[in-house]
Amino acid sequence: MKIRFIPTAAALAAACVLTACGSSSSGSDRAAGPGTLTVWIMKDSVTDAYLQRFEQDFERQHKNTVLDIQIQEWDGIGERITAALASNDAPDVIEVGNTQVAQYAQSGGVLDLSDKVGELRGGDWLPGLAEPGKIDGKQYGIPWYAANRVVLYNKDLFAKAGISSPPRTRDEWLRITGKLNRGDTQGIYLPGQNWYTLAGFIWEEGGELAEKDGDRWKGALDSPEALRAMDFYQRLQALGKGPKDSDEAKPPQADVFAKGDVAQIIAVPGGAQIVEQANPALAGKLGFFPIPGRTAGTPGATFTGGSDLIIPAASAHPDAAYQVVKSLAGEKWQRDLAKTMSYVPNRTSLADALENDEGTAAMAAAAARGRATPSSPQWAAVEATNPIKEYMTAVLTGSDPRKAAKDASDAISKTLNS
Repeated sequence: MKIRFIPTAAALAAACVLTACGSSSSGSDRAAGPGTLTVWIMKDSVTDAYLQRFEQDFERQHKNTVLDIQIQEWDGIGERITAALASNDAPDVIEVGNTQVAQYAQSGGVLDLSDKVGELRGGDWLPGLAEPGKIDGKQYGIPWYAANRVVLYNKDLFAKAGISSPPRTRDEWLRITGKLNRGDTQGIYLPGQNWYTLAGFIWEEGGELAEKDGDRWKGALDSPEALRAMDFYQRLQALGKGPKDSDEAKPPQADVFAKGDVAQIIAVPGGAQIVEQANPALAGKLGFFPIPGRTAGTPGATFTGGSDLIIPAASAHPDAAYQVVKSLAGEKWQRDLAKTMSYVPNRTSLADALENDEGTAAMAAAAARGRATPSSPQWAAVEATNPIKEYMTAVLTGSDPRKAAKDASDAISKTLNS
């Protein structure tokens, strides 16, 4: 095993000597003969056992290549990747968050892999992973894995209310949640600042968080579609006792759900394990379904989180690096990844890899309509101040929705165009 954990300080020190590095297309490797490929994988993204299986298989298939897999901490990763992309000693393959690709591509230090999309079956990729990896029509990030939110529900409370099956549409969801919201039971615990959920509602209505017009961005929370989404969010949020001025982390919604008097929360399927750990009596009593859409049989749009793979332009072995990406993004290792980590594979046609697990199957069904945040290098700055959260609280506490949406949209525009 050559998998190594790289401490933050060491990684920063290794990237101290920087030189300007422009982008280039994938061509012949710049180092002849057998090579060692350095691959950066984020801590806890996958198990060591998975990486060991992949490493051994890849090296068996590629006799002249040795993989040096280095595990990176999430803390401070943006600075380390930016430094690596600007150096002449970059790793060969890097795992990055799917919404971070635009930030790194802007530097010019990431290979354009547009000519590989067909070979990688890009037409079958999950939109929420593929879209953020495509900047100005060029594909820099190759989808690796996805995770998205579903509805986690208490089967006992559903049965007690006479509800035999999950809702199939948003209107039915409101009716069922209203029926569940009786006595000491909350129909749903939905904090007022759960903006990832609002984003899905906006996309479901046909709206956007922000839109690009030429070289300029414009916040779009004040569009008719986005306003309809916020109205739906407000009606759903009122069918519970979720705080209007905080998100799902304050307090941790899994702890609230674990008390046993909440019928539903919106979370990734892995949240069920946290709930059951807090209250073992709920083990086996939790169910999952995709966030409903406007029509029966079609899940609602949802935010897709996950990781893409990029190849630095400074890679000494770009062709061999592409083979690593191709393998990790291919069917064999996608199915292994789904089985090992319960992640959603990068292709919609591989959703059957999760069909034996209720939670991840619901996640995979929703992932087919997954989306991601706007592909702007400045989006991280929007999230840092997050006017969307302030907007949601303002509406839920009685402010005029149109004015609050306009104020938030203006703030988004200012940040994205700064």
